[in-house]
Amino acid sequence: MTGAARSSKDKLALVVATLLGAGRSPLVPGTVGTAASLPLVALAGLALPLWGYMATTAGIALAGIWAAGRASSILGLKDPGAVVIDETAGLFVTLMGVRPGWGTLFLGFILFRVADILKPPPARQAERLPGGWGIVVDDLIAGLYANLALRALLILSARLAGPAAA
Repeated sequence: MTGAARSSKDKLALVVATLLGAGRSPLVPGTVGTAASLPLVALAGLALPLWGYMATTAGIALAGIWAAGRASSILGLKDPGAVVIDETAGLFVTLMGVRPGWGTLFLGFILFRVADILKPPPARQAERLPGGWGIVVDDLIAGLYANLALRALLILSARLAGPAAA
């Protein structure tokens, strides 16, 4: 589909799906998209109560499913590399319920990227879901794994620090 023939909904879907163009990075677009999502996650984590953060995460996931599905059709690929809104949704899940600070943001970023690349079950299987569902749901699952790993590391860190840290 040519640029001139694209509808305003198609253009909006591409802007959302590529996270304002971050996904168009020629190198590691998924990592760039995740890094571009860090300020959004940090701001939401600091400014919103947990229920607001959860609602925002759900909104991003639903908008991502729509935008990713439409972008996939426009670009003619099942899971285009330029689509990174799924990384945004996954990073939001990774840091859900975790106070954002430099350490937690860094660890969350790393843990999410590892989980997204490895795609432990059922994340790999979720890729087979149709359209935007397959693009986004595997990242939500990877985000859940990363969230659990991050929580485990935070608990371990607190226990190793002992009562002097409190």
